[in-house]
Amino acid sequence: MARRKYEQVVRAETAQETKRRIMDAVGQCLRERPTERPGLERVAELAGVSRSTIYLAFGSRAGMFDAFVADLWQRTGIAELTQAVSADDAREHLRQGIAAASRMKGSELAVYRVLHSMDRLDPESAGGAVRHMEEDRRAGMESLANHLVDQDLQRPGLSREQVLNALWVLTSFESLDLLISGQGLSVDDAVDTLVWMAERAVCRD
Repeated sequence: MARRKYEQVVRAETAQETKRRIMDAVGQCLRERPTERPGLERVAELAGVSRSTIYLAFGSRAGMFDAFVADLWQRTGIAELTQAVSADDAREHLRQGIAAASRMKGSELAVYRVLHSMDRLDPESAGGAVRHMEEDRRAGMESLANHLVDQDLQRPGLSREQVLNALWVLTSFESLDLLISGQGLSVDDAVDTLVWMAERAVCRD
C-alpha cells in the first residue's frame, strides 16, 4: 500500500510539473511573439512535451488558455484582489479593489495586452479566456456599483447603471494601458490615477 501511494504521489507531482512547463511555455509564446497566435506545436516544443500531452492535461486548446489565465491571476495577485473587495465600506471597496485589479494587469502588462489583442482580432484564438475574464470583471463592477448605491455614496443624480458604466470603462485593460503606454506613467502612477478618476467620477465629494 505504501509503495502504491508513493507512486501515486510521484505521478501527481509529475503531472503538475508538466502543467507548469506548459503554462510557462504559453507565457513565453505570448511575450516573444506577441503578434502571432500561439500554436500548440510551439507550446509543446517549448514545454518539451507532445501535443497529445497538452490535450491530456487540459482537454482542449480552450482549456489550456483557461488554465493559463487562472494561473496568471494566481501569480499576479488574485488573493490581494479578493481581500480588497471584501471591504465593508463601499468607498474603500472601490479604492482597494480597483488598485488591486490594476496592479494585477500592470505586473504582466505585455501578456494581458496580447491576450486582449487576440480576443479583439479573433475571439476564439484564446479559447474564450479573455471573455471569461471580462465576465468576472463585469460581475465585480456590478457588485461595486450596488455597494456604492446601497450605501448612498454615489454622486447625486447618478443611477446605478451610470455608476456601473463609469466603473466598467475605468477598470478596463485599455484604460490602464493608455496611461502606461500612451502617457508614459509608471504602473503605480497609473493605478493611482485610475483610482482617483473613479472615485471622483462616481462618489460623492
